[in-house]
Amino acid sequence: MATAKEIRKCIVSGEVMEKENLLRFALTPDRQIVPDFKKKISGTGIYVGNAKSTLAAAIEKNLFSKVCKKKVKADEQLIILVENLLKKRGLELVSLSRKAGILLTGFEKVCEAVKKDKVAFIMEASDAGTDGHNRILSVSGGLEIFNIYSVEELDKALNKTNTVHIAFKKSDMAKSVRTELTRIKNFLNS
Repeated sequence: MATAKEIRKCIVSGEVMEKENLLRFALTPDRQIVPDFKKKISGTGIYVGNAKSTLAAAIEKNLFSKVCKKKVKADEQLIILVENLLKKRGLELVSLSRKAGILLTGFEKVCEAVKKDKVAFIMEASDAGTDGHNRILSVSGGLEIFNIYSVEELDKALNKTNTVHIAFKKSDMAKSVRTELTRIKNFLNS
């Protein structure tokens, strides 16, 4: 039997969406609004659409206070915190993917895996050169390419040097990683 997806309402748009398309926040006892993506803080969650612009609107319009029915602290620093937490989570998943053996690095290895139809998606460093970017586009075969992280960030996560191109092999874990990277990309590009 299929499980029903949980839905919640965005405090900005009023739109009812699946929880995976929303960011969850919680109110701390000292009246701070904090990200609570893993549902660790007790109490009712406050949901905002997964977009930087939507979160900015919630802060600007003081919607967290309205929903909580009391004065709460939520400022622009919350946007930076959310961005940093999302990006950190993505890098953790990239690192776990390496440990799980579903990750290939290097242009040649990525191209070879793409030709053998073993790749779920590709990651390219955001500061990759134009020539490398054009080459990976030409061999990607329409695969989704994420360019969220710099070479330095990828090097640190993978304990490697000069990590520009990464292929994620087809697997259930790759599906989970893609979902999270899509969430990050959507937040950053909104």
